[in-house]
Formats: sequence, structure tokens, C-alpha cells
Amino acid sequence: MTIRFIDASAILYAVIEPKKPLSEQLMEIKINAKNILKRINEGEQVITSVVHLSEVSNILEARKSFSEVAKFITDLMMKESIEILDVVADDCKAAAILAKRYEVGVNDTLAKLLMDRNDLGEIYSFDKHFDTLQVKRITE
Repeated sequence: MTIRFIDASAILYAVIEPKKPLSEQLMEIKINAKNILKRINEGEQVITSVVHLSEVSNILEARKSFSEVAKFITDLMMKESIEILDVVADDCKAAAILAKRYEVGVNDTLAKLLMDRNDLGEIYSFDKHFDTLQVKRITE
């Protein structure tokens, strides 16, 4: 079975409740994201990083209480199906250099670097910037 990296976008689309009705396209993304999270909850192995979980928590904290977000992040971190990679300053420096070169976000290039380091060829993400980085996105 292929192990994939999971980007913050895949988690966020699954768990954020919209404040207004979603377009058909966004509703399909949300359904797909929920299915990805369901498979992970059922044991599908994925990899992410502390930085990407931090990104999830930062966005969720704007919508939910700190204790709800802390519980959600703790629950994610306790799942045996999710491997969480540490990130050091040199990783961030390298990601920033790549981000400048490709004109994409630092967290996106960080994911690419971590994927390369761990021989991962696919990412669960709805972020089209990964296309610029020539990373195969899985969106369902």
C-alpha cells in the first residue's frame, strides 16, 4: 500500500464547518476530504509534520475553542495510522529557499522536502500549489 503525506488542507476541508452554503465544487472537495480522514481513522497509514499540524491548529483556533482544537490535535497525534515528522530550522531554511524559487508557500515546499526525504510520491491535498512543485496530489 502506498503511504502518502497528508497536507493541512485535506484535514481542514474535512473538519471545518462552513458558515454559508457551499458550491457544488467545494461540497465535493469536503466530501472527498471526509472520506480521506475516514480511511485514516480506519487505519490507512499517512505521514505529516508538526508544522502541518500547527497550521491546522492555527486555522481551527479562529473558529473553535482552544480546548476543542487541543483535543482534536491530540486525537490526531495519538492515531497509530499517522506518523508525525519533526522539523528543524535547516528544514525551514531549505523550504524558504524553494518557496522563493517556485513562488509557493513555505509549508508547501516543506512538505515536498519531507516527502522527498521519505520517498513519498503522493500527497493528500487540495492545494494546487503542489502541482507547481510537481507533486502528485490525491484528492479523493
